[in-house]
Amino acid sequence: MRRSYKAFTPARYACNFAGCRRMLKSARGLTLHYEAVHIVPQDLRFQFPSAPVDHSPEFDTPDTDVLLETDPEPPWPLPSPTFSSRRSPRRTRSGSPLQTPQGQQPRITINLNHEDIETHPLLDATPCDKDGFDLNNNAPPPPAEPHDPTDYGPFPDCARFKLAEFLFAEDEMSANNVDRLVNIISALYPDESPPFDSHTHMYSLIDSIKQGDVAWQSFSITYQGAVPESGPIPTWMREKFEVWFRDPLEVLENQIGNPDFKDGIDYTPKRIFKKGKRRFRDLMTGNWAWDQADKIAVDSSTHGAMFAPIVLGSDKTTVSVATGHNEYYPLYGSLGSVHNSLRRAHRNAVALIGFLAIPKTSREHKDSAEFRKFRRQLFHASLEHILSSLRPHMTTPRVTKCADGHYRRVIYGLGPYIADYPEQALLACIVQNWCAICTARPENLDGDAMYRSHQHTSKLLETFTLKDLWDHYGVVGDLIPFTDYFPRADIHELIAPDLLHQIIKGTFKDHLVDWIEAYIKLVHQDTPGRAAEILADIDRRISAAPPFPGLRRFPQGRGFKQWTGNDSKGLMKVYLAAIHGHVPAWMTRAVAALIDFCYLVRRSTIDQDTLAEIEAALARFHHYREVFRNTGVRAEGFSLPRQHALSHYPSLIKQFGAPNGLCSSITESKHIKAVKRPYRRSNKNKPLGQMLITNQRLDKLAAARTFFKARHMLDGPETPIIAALRQLNGTQSSSRATLLPAQIPRENQEEGALDGPRSMSEVSLAKTHVRNLPSNIHSLAGHLKRHDLPELTARFLYNQLHPDAAIPGSGVPHDELPVIIGTVKVFNSARAVFYAPSDLSGDGGMRHERIRSMKSWYGGAPRYDCVFIGKSDDPGFKGLHVARVFLFFSFNHQGTTYPCALVNWFSPLDELPCPDTGMWMVEPDVRLVRGRTRRVLEVIHLDSIMRGAHLLGIAGRHLLPLYGLDHTNALDHFHSFYVNKFADHHAHEVAF
Repeated sequence: MRRSYKAFTPARYACNFAGCRRMLKSARGLTLHYEAVHIVPQDLRFQFPSAPVDHSPEFDTPDTDVLLETDPEPPWPLPSPTFSSRRSPRRTRSGSPLQTPQGQQPRITINLNHEDIETHPLLDATPCDKDGFDLNNNAPPPPAEPHDPTDYGPFPDCARFKLAEFLFAEDEMSANNVDRLVNIISALYPDESPPFDSHTHMYSLIDSIKQGDVAWQSFSITYQGAVPESGPIPTWMREKFEVWFRDPLEVLENQIGNPDFKDGIDYTPKRIFKKGKRRFRDLMTGNWAWDQADKIAVDSSTHGAMFAPIVLGSDKTTVSVATGHNEYYPLYGSLGSVHNSLRRAHRNAVALIGFLAIPKTSREHKDSAEFRKFRRQLFHASLEHILSSLRPHMTTPRVTKCADGHYRRVIYGLGPYIADYPEQALLACIVQNWCAICTARPENLDGDAMYRSHQHTSKLLETFTLKDLWDHYGVVGDLIPFTDYFPRADIHELIAPDLLHQIIKGTFKDHLVDWIEAYIKLVHQDTPGRAAEILADIDRRISAAPPFPGLRRFPQGRGFKQWTGNDSKGLMKVYLAAIHGHVPAWMTRAVAALIDFCYLVRRSTIDQDTLAEIEAALARFHHYREVFRNTGVRAEGFSLPRQHALSHYPSLIKQFGAPNGLCSSITESKHIKAVKRPYRRSNKNKPLGQMLITNQRLDKLAAARTFFKARHMLDGPETPIIAALRQLNGTQSSSRATLLPAQIPRENQEEGALDGPRSMSEVSLAKTHVRNLPSNIHSLAGHLKRHDLPELTARFLYNQLHPDAAIPGSGVPHDELPVIIGTVKVFNSARAVFYAPSDLSGDGGMRHERIRSMKSWYGGAPRYDCVFIGKSDDPGFKGLHVARVFLFFSFNHQGTTYPCALVNWFSPLDELPCPDTGMWMVEPDVRLVRGRTRRVLEVIHLDSIMRGAHLLGIAGRHLLPLYGLDHTNALDHFHSFYVNKFADHHAHEVAF
């Protein structure tokens, strides 16, 4: 049987751009490559009239029971020059106002994705000079300040900078070990001076870096309310609570001017359409940014400005399980104009702004109303004071240098706030179990309700008592949210969706998974041994999931206590196949609907069709979850804040774009770099000050690298000492037990993000072939015990040489097949590169994964992965084949090298996916040979492979054997499989 799949097209078109050796398969592909990689498009903009405006109105400070005392200086010298520029009305240099046609419409452009893009007509981020005067259209940015290419100040040379960066930021070497290294280098090279005299010398050089220098400041907060007239005064009423922070204005200006973000910033709100349908992607593509620009543009002096929202996030984190004060409360800030891919890629697009105070008190006072009120007031007063430097520039633009080298008049605004539910309740000043966005009652969160707002809360305050507000509206009436002191800010409109806590860890892990376990125990309560048997089988099914790049392994099922967000994400990928057959179909469908919802809202681009799918998935989930109520597992209903939050996702996506750039997983990941690792590097004695210095040094090194990189001062090979240290670090065990992606050899990287612009997808063989194997195809076939390999390869070659033949190679007589006499090479893997912006990818949305086909995986069992093969342009799985790769090889014939794969095909079991899981079902193609079952094999060109595929065995109601079946041989033991569309987000987009 001959499978139809997209024909191989050789790469014949070479890019002639200087230094580029890329080969493309078509003239169209060459054009797209040239436009995407080698051409910087000019951003043409209209100019509009404006007039001077008075300074922004003053805002009162919060009226609370707290007192702020600002410390004039930090306890160590951390200088921070503040950039400022004279404010100037939007006029030309001649002084005449700019002329604009009446009724100006949004400017429309078309990008390489054939999308129509409308940009805001008034806040269009017109480039200006340092004094705020607009530049002419197409005017180039001012030349960068001259810099000596040999000046790596404060470092003497590039090698010392790289060494300091490696030791401090990458390897995190301790001060004692730095001194030991210096002594060793001095002993090895006695005639040369060491790179540093000591760790103190290295630290002083890092502290002297001018780039990225934003000083830490502090202020103290004390209680100023009524104290008890008799009895002891609680300690928290007399204590000073210290808050450390960095000026968010300086932090944002560093991000706006970061050259690394040049291609990842939206300078103006925009609306994206494709084929007439609206698309939502980054924050600036949503309705909120456009509406904010409309409000700002009421003041004509802001016309032509750049709108720059700040995305905030805060969350307590624990750094140690030891006794004592081990909690910290970091506050993060990110420029809302940067693309979601940058915010998720941990490329300094999310910055540590401060550490909020965590008030503590004795057990008898911690639940008192006074202490709870003070704790809330302290939080909001701290935020208001930290962000106060931004307030003047929320109404009056500030001239700022941007990443593309131009100056623009920037106007700031408070953007979405990333927080989990307890933090959302604190931010919105609401009672626990109420919704921070709407007024739905906690006993019926899915009932009709109106949206909350500052205006609505003010009306309630004028009408009702504090007790009525608490009981009937869920409002903490004696507290004012910090957003009330900033223009155009309403905290109820700024609550961001939280994929991690609301869907993955909340609705999926804490609700559905626990409810299914409770159901199994409930239905088998008369035979508890049966319940334990079924739960153990579910664990075995989870542990038997075949390996796949990026898939988390569960050797013991889900029988462990310390769950993380990544554990929940990993379980979500394999859970459906594990429970199907053990629980009612409605339960499986409820889980499938929720996971579908999660993967849909997690997409990088969400259009109107996807929004309709999201709403349909949510409706299915609400319909099928009733099975938990009907079976008595959830008799009290589903009035749960985290589940209720899902109903707001469609509207929040329209407001803020795709939620994957606003998820709390971003801030939780930042905890590791900004809090946990700096804490471990401290001496644990008053560690906060040491953590602040560590963060500042890391930021300075990163800023210096960006500065040197933009001037091409880091090109060239590394010095031998750094290369040796990298090799040593990559081969020895580390106390952190993890290696940076750059430290792992490329051949061993299972998957990961790729930096650079979007390019065409491709699959290529590994760089090195397997040694000590026969190079003749007949000898190789005997060595591998694949005796049909020569014939299958010859039939493949016949198809390549005669693509238009009436009879395919599978039907040609053996004596008419070409003879292969060229060299044959075998490879253990192939590398797929593809566009997958919804997964962890580079700033251009590119990602790579390794497809394995080898006799022994890390000295153990064989590993033969599965792949998707393009069949047609039909949507979803109907346009794909699935096959299992048993050999990667290449051979040479008449001067042409053919990269190939020997595969076993899979055929669908039905014309539609499984109605319960939503996944397609397949079985391997086999045939009977002398009474024995043999796989149907075929040789295909590597170019026909799209990427890796993941299959999960279908067990139904049968229990898996206790021994003999695991993840290494599951693909050989099951008779049929699910095509796992939940393996990652790209698979969900192509295998539905």
